[in-house]
Amino acid sequence: MTDAPTPRRAPTMRDVADHASVSPMTVSRVLHDDPRVSGQTRERVLASVDALGYRRNEVARNLRLGHTSGLIGLVVTNLANPFYSQLALGVESVAGQNGLKVVLTNTDEDVGRERRLVEELTARRVDGMIVVPAGSDHSHLDPQTPGSVPVVLGARPPTNLALDCVLVDDFGGAREATAGLLAAGHTRVGFLGLPPSVWTSSERFRGFCVALEEAGVSLDERYVRLQQRTIPAAEEAARELLRVRRPPTALFCANSRNTLGAYRAATRLGVDVELAGFDDFELADVLGVPLIVAYDPRELGRRAAELLMERMSRTDTEPEVQPRRIVVPTTVVRYGNATR
Repeated sequence: MTDAPTPRRAPTMRDVADHASVSPMTVSRVLHDDPRVSGQTRERVLASVDALGYRRNEVARNLRLGHTSGLIGLVVTNLANPFYSQLALGVESVAGQNGLKVVLTNTDEDVGRERRLVEELTARRVDGMIVVPAGSDHSHLDPQTPGSVPVVLGARPPTNLALDCVLVDDFGGAREATAGLLAAGHTRVGFLGLPPSVWTSSERFRGFCVALEEAGVSLDERYVRLQQRTIPAAEEAARELLRVRRPPTALFCANSRNTLGAYRAATRLGVDVELAGFDDFELADVLGVPLIVAYDPRELGRRAAELLMERMSRTDTEPEVQPRRIVVPTTVVRYGNATR
């Protein structure tokens, strides 16, 4: 009986570098289309990629022939949040109209993971990316970096970079909903939100504070909780607020998870507290949440994808277009009458 043949090991970047008599860094630069690599070296590396079958030859073939991958990346922070599934549907609708497919990835609000995912998508030659950034350092998204692809930010604006972005009117929606609670006679209003480092949370908290100031109501720090990313965490935070001496009579919840957590807490404690929430969701009317800040996340995805298509279609000879910022409007939906 003869031994079974040993499976052939997949070639690595080091194998390509040895075959082409260059460094692995040079191979990486060629695969990222770095213009600093000479034409002669580039051809030698691509020939080695072909000869060894590195990455099944698609990378070398696409680079040599100038073909695109037909893919765009969508990087979001929390796939468990229904907002992102709707955003993805909006992106996909525009991508499909342009003959492209969407690669969806999740960072779980981890900046390091976001960097790795962006690098991997770039290495796979996606034609562009829509990113909902996890942090405030966006240097890894710099369009001036050699080998980079067009990038549009969603839901959160760029920091120290010239990038297109599509945002929600977080400030205006929070301000209007909080004003609705105050107009109903509430003067002790609590706030449940995400950490202040998150753009959406900071803007919604700012809108909340401005509404209080305009109504002549002082902000009471005892009524503010800013760390809840999950429904159980929001429920616990709401329990704390509703158990303080002279508790708030109303709560503004900065996203649907905080709204649901607050509803659970109020129901289980048997407390009568008015709720207003950012992000519409199924059964909000049945649960008796009278004020909901609604907007269309699919529209946000569509607009982001449209901006990305424009960037991807531009040629080097066309004049540079200044970064654009689009704000998707919000509407306060009244499912009932906010009363004391």
